[in-house]
Amino acid sequence: MADRVIIVTAASRGMGAEIARKLHAEGYKLALMSRSEDLEVVAKETGALIYFGSTTEKSDIEGLVSITIEKYGRIDGIVCNTGHPPKGELLQLTIDQWQEGFDIALFHLIHLVKVATPYLEKSRGAVVSISAFGAVEPSLDFPVSSVVRAALGAFSKLYADKYGEKGIRINNVLPGFIDTFDVSDERLNLIPLHRAGKKTEIADTVAFLLSDSAGYITGQNIRVDGGLTRSL
Repeated sequence: MADRVIIVTAASRGMGAEIARKLHAEGYKLALMSRSEDLEVVAKETGALIYFGSTTEKSDIEGLVSITIEKYGRIDGIVCNTGHPPKGELLQLTIDQWQEGFDIALFHLIHLVKVATPYLEKSRGAVVSISAFGAVEPSLDFPVSSVVRAALGAFSKLYADKYGEKGIRINNVLPGFIDTFDVSDERLNLIPLHRAGKKTEIADTVAFLLSDSAGYITGQNIRVDGGLTRSL
């Protein structure tokens, strides 16, 4: 993996930071983006190139790709991680909140792959987007996330169909309740494994999907939810 370069967004803490650490341990070179100064801590651990910016700003996405190519000359993979869409009661959410959700959890991926696809074609690279369990089983507790993540899944399948012949793979990881936040006993009781997921388990799944071992997996929503979702 020593020559392979991976971009990770929202990499300053939580799952994003853990993914960066895992990929560093696997031997990848990294380009990380976040708005938080905590990104510098992760960069020191991983030797990564960093870019301070937001996934909702097209200019920042273009800047991230530009400095990655300037530094490394290639992009072999992208991990699209983001913040959380707004929460609220279904019909009390404003149109601006819905728009914010799409900006956070869908349009960032579209912007990023539009800029990076020419480089992914050259490397026959892979894209992994961090989604959520609501993509396949919508929850009234997370209405915006559920709707937008479902759209993310649809876009990813279309991208897989279009660019599979170029050797590019794209998949979404759908975490359930992860230990980056406190999980109530009520929610733990809904999970067949009766525990929160570990951020390391998300990072392990991402690393697998970027690797050659997942070379025949594309266009999929991969659930890492401890059995939380019931849909088949």
